[in-house]
Amino acid sequence: MKTIFNENIREQLIERIQKINEDSKAEWGKMNVSQMLKHNTYWNKWILGKENHSYKQAFLGKLFGKIALKKMIKDERPFDKNIPTSNQFKVNDSNVNIESEKSEWISLVKEYENFNNPIFIHDFFGKMTKEQIGILVYKHTDHHLRQFGI
Repeated sequence: MKTIFNENIREQLIERIQKINEDSKAEWGKMNVSQMLKHNTYWNKWILGKENHSYKQAFLGKLFGKIALKKMIKDERPFDKNIPTSNQFKVNDSNVNIESEKSEWISLVKEYENFNNPIFIHDFFGKMTKEQIGILVYKHTDHHLRQFGI
């Protein structure tokens, strides 16, 4: 299973992120390239424990989160197109510096080499093992790169 905690996988993802440019267009979904980049930097900071994020599982997640997580990470299959985004991760700002945001995302990807965020609780899936986090982060990153044909 591919995981962000594998050095070769991180390098492959970084190579793909580097291909993003201001002309990159989404093949599905509502995000433009600026919003996708900002979404990913914010999302990864959340996973990594950067900035002041609170960690609390939503009520529906307490009911269905573990079942959904198991389904999403059980095999190599990529995430479905147009899966919903939690409100806290929706980005309206379309005016970001593409190169700067790419650099920040790449820097965050590299930080998974030394991942340590024991207080992380996913807002829907709840408490996760490091293995589950690694697979989820890989699949989330892959999902958004495929969204832009990369």
